[in-house]
Amino acid sequence: MTEAISLLKSLISIPSISCEEDTLTDFLQNYIESTGILVNRKGNNIWCISPDYSADKPTILLNSHVDTVKPVNGWKKHPFTAKEEEGKIYGLGSNDATASVVSLLFAFKKLTGKSQPCNFIYLASCEEEISGKGGIESVLPLLPHIDFGVIGEPTGMHPAISEKGLMVLDGVAYGKSGHAARDEGENAIYKIMDDLHWFKTYCFDKISPLLGAVKMSVTQINAGTQHNVIPDKCTFVVDVRSNEFYTNEELFEIIRNNVKSEITARSFRLNSSHVEENHAFVKRAKKLGRIPFGSPTLSDQALMSFPSVKIGPGDSTRSHTADEYIEIKEVEEGIGLYLQLLDDLQIEKFAK
Repeated sequence: MTEAISLLKSLISIPSISCEEDTLTDFLQNYIESTGILVNRKGNNIWCISPDYSADKPTILLNSHVDTVKPVNGWKKHPFTAKEEEGKIYGLGSNDATASVVSLLFAFKKLTGKSQPCNFIYLASCEEEISGKGGIESVLPLLPHIDFGVIGEPTGMHPAISEKGLMVLDGVAYGKSGHAARDEGENAIYKIMDDLHWFKTYCFDKISPLLGAVKMSVTQINAGTQHNVIPDKCTFVVDVRSNEFYTNEELFEIIRNNVKSEITARSFRLNSSHVEENHAFVKRAKKLGRIPFGSPTLSDQALMSFPSVKIGPGDSTRSHTADEYIEIKEVEEGIGLYLQLLDDLQIEKFAK
């Protein structure tokens, strides 16, 4: 356990803001290779495959991300110094998600040290915080067929078996400019008001037991050039959080058919994810006293076409906050629980 905590501190001390993960990835690759494990790499993503890999066995992906957000205001400790105090290790990314990166690695080493009914792939990926195309999305096509994914994120080691997806919409309405002192022009702001009310009040039919309803929030509006000119254009942004009953494409069609403004989606790629409660991993988790739940926050699960669960040491409420920390006992518990959840686990192959 001392080795795991030492690695955790080393990783925290290397800045790894999204798209700037080179140094940390180099360090982690060198560390893993020094233990005798073969490492594959693309960009700032590195992965290791069970040494006794067999295409006849199901494959479980163990994934977490090495990148962090930028430090927020309010840090009293240095974000890139792993400071240990009273059983806690402070530092940017300690909770989200370096503790998971380390815990999954040590679990992978232990699991692949003996014969298993499943193959394991350990993947430390980049650009998760920005859902970047240079992250896990660029690596998945290079991996063997995956039947189940375990995604390391701070969940208190309880399994998030559903996760909301994300779609960002850009809306625009056009009017006609004119002098504000006269009765002329067409105010583009007024044109979007009915649409804003629709986004606020519309309820989608299908409600998830774990994730609840689809949530739409208008988060940005921009119009006008000066106080005395009627605006001829008004733009707005809508944040749409989907549940597992709708694809982003389905939601987009419903929205487009109900609003008058021109609507475009920035992407359809970040869909909701879900795994059934009768999956072998979830059933084992429940036997160990772990409580399945639905997560409102997005992770790389959104880019996976196979069943997956989000589970890792730490607490989501500490993520992206000043003086972020992880408790040493949480890392110890995380490694132990990953082993209990995955050792000799029997799962079925997943057909895409």
